[in-house]
Amino acid sequence: MTTAKAPRPRTYVSLLVVLGLTHLLNDMMQSLIPASYPVLKQSYALDFVQIGLITMTFQIAGALLQPVIGMVTDRHPAPYSPVVGMMFTLSGLVSLGFATNYPMILVSVALIGIGSSIFHPEATRMARYAAGRRQGFAQGIFQVGGQAGGSLGPVFAALIIVPWGQPSLAWFAVAALLAMALLIWIGSKQRLISAEFVAAREGHRKATAGVPGHAPRTIGIGLVVLTLLMFTKNAYGESFRSFYTFYLIERFGLSISASQLMLFIFLLAAAIGVLIGGIVGDRIGRYRIIWISVLGPLPLTLILPYADLFWTGVLTVMINLVMASAFASILIYAMELLPNRIGLIGGLFYGLNFGLGGIAAALLGLLADSFGVETVYRICSFLPLAGLLAWFLPRLDEERQQ
Repeated sequence: MTTAKAPRPRTYVSLLVVLGLTHLLNDMMQSLIPASYPVLKQSYALDFVQIGLITMTFQIAGALLQPVIGMVTDRHPAPYSPVVGMMFTLSGLVSLGFATNYPMILVSVALIGIGSSIFHPEATRMARYAAGRRQGFAQGIFQVGGQAGGSLGPVFAALIIVPWGQPSLAWFAVAALLAMALLIWIGSKQRLISAEFVAAREGHRKATAGVPGHAPRTIGIGLVVLTLLMFTKNAYGESFRSFYTFYLIERFGLSISASQLMLFIFLLAAAIGVLIGGIVGDRIGRYRIIWISVLGPLPLTLILPYADLFWTGVLTVMINLVMASAFASILIYAMELLPNRIGLIGGLFYGLNFGLGGIAAALLGLLADSFGVETVYRICSFLPLAGLLAWFLPRLDEERQQ
């Protein structure tokens, strides 16, 4: 008896590149928030707790809506919803540029967070549809756009925001307009590509008829472990996004512009790491990549708080290069646990990125005010130990993860 083979859907590389570009623009606009912290801190005499609360407001606003939007779009696809998200981001940037007090700053960053919460679930679905059989590659392209965009915030802070001041933030609304145009084009392609993806999934389902799905216990354990890994990964990453510039200024006496460029190098390493993680994950499996990327940086993080300026730069690049490789594998692993809930998974895990990062930023702000920024980095150096939790991840069939 011959088993029918499932059709192999195409990988739409050009669409993935454009989708990655919109992710770059979205996350670049987000990254302007922490990049502007030194300017805002000086202008409004903010303390570290208030800085942490800005991050938490932005992250929570982005976290709460994402799973809800994902669940809704799983049932009612909305290919143009990311365009609406960009409208919120545009209004938030303009509002932040002309904010005159702390509450207005919080409202502005909340609008940007809401914009991202609308963008990510449907954009993640489109990346999944356009991937064909190269899921790791597709998520790598999509996420490298986001990571690259996130790394540009400190550059624009050094070149534009610091010299021209807070109002220059509103100039970046042009990026939101460009992203909206690109997302309209992407939305026009979704019906065709999604139909091909659904046909391939149906063919795969028929070809593997009789193979049981994942048990509820497997799904539950997998999602809980992935959530805990995401929290520790994001907590460590947030210590850099929100406080790295202050650490460099306080410990090594760098200028604001020099510290922003150091932050750019750190974030750029994440862009490279996430692409490498996606591609290598297609070859060796998500399980191994998660182990390597979450636990692997531990020796480097333990050394970092005691390094001089040169080795601080080298170590932070190496740490983020390895650690960033986890996200594509975590996301695809979760999609394989719940293959029919792409929007929910995209919203949940991007929402986790926002929400858990925001909680971590607030806690780290309290620690920084109480014990100093250097102490925060000594405490955070032990966070990669949580990578040992990967031992409890269910071993999914590697063939399912492709």
